[in-house]
Amino acid sequence: MHVLNKNILSQIITARPAESHKGSYGRVLTVGGNTQFGGAIIMATSAIIHSGAGLSTCATSLDNLTALHTIVPEAMFIPFDSEYKLIDAISSADIILVGPGLGVDENAIRILQTILQHAIPQQQLIIDGSAITIIADHHEFFPLLKKLHPIFTPHQMEWQRLSGLKISEQDDIKNTLYQQQLQATVVLKKNHTTIYHRDGSISQLAIGGPYMATGGMGDTLAGIIAGFLAQFKLKNYEYVVDAAVYAHSAIADEISKEKYVVLPTDIIADIQVFMKRWVAPHNK
Repeated sequence: MHVLNKNILSQIITARPAESHKGSYGRVLTVGGNTQFGGAIIMATSAIIHSGAGLSTCATSLDNLTALHTIVPEAMFIPFDSEYKLIDAISSADIILVGPGLGVDENAIRILQTILQHAIPQQQLIIDGSAITIIADHHEFFPLLKKLHPIFTPHQMEWQRLSGLKISEQDDIKNTLYQQQLQATVVLKKNHTTIYHRDGSISQLAIGGPYMATGGMGDTLAGIIAGFLAQFKLKNYEYVVDAAVYAHSAIADEISKEKYVVLPTDIIADIQVFMKRWVAPHNK
């Protein structure tokens, strides 16, 4: 097991070349946010944009449009219940993040099925939140998942639903065995978040703390992972995921020195300055 440290950031976060444009930094599609949980997909989308993705489209409930454009005016919008618009958006995305605030009703199941049927292995699919719960209840989706090699970002209870492993049984050996069956990367969110990579390697955080125990923290993490993968696509895939997970908690650690509780929106607000500090030495 590799314990992550700050060195991973300097390996991944580098200066942007002068000859580049928004298309150089990836196209991300986020899908989620029903009427009740619109904040989840808005935070995920905001994290993607603030962490540097070039273009981001949010497929969500029409009820969230005003809030989305107010909080994240940089994001484009499509209604997530328009199948043909969703399919078109899937076809042009480099990274797809599905699940934050999606819900588990029939509409949510249909939306997830559309994504799994139309995504291709060359894209990177991140599965978070409600989408993990849906998949746990619909094993008929597994053949599609194995072709796509997704990234799952469950907390321990979601991992229990998906893997069948009770929280008390979740150790590295059992987690790795099931993760390898899924042919997926698993970012298991917990105290000392652990990342199980497809190549069999395991990375673990030694930072972060209870000040991060706030709703929306996982949505923000999934967004940062998507943003990093979108723009640092020429870097080692496993290292990019590791760097995103480390950055999320490192920012929270810094904020916690002055705040009792760290909000996901605090992390989103700080990530641009945080990333700049890691490229500054390379610009001299």
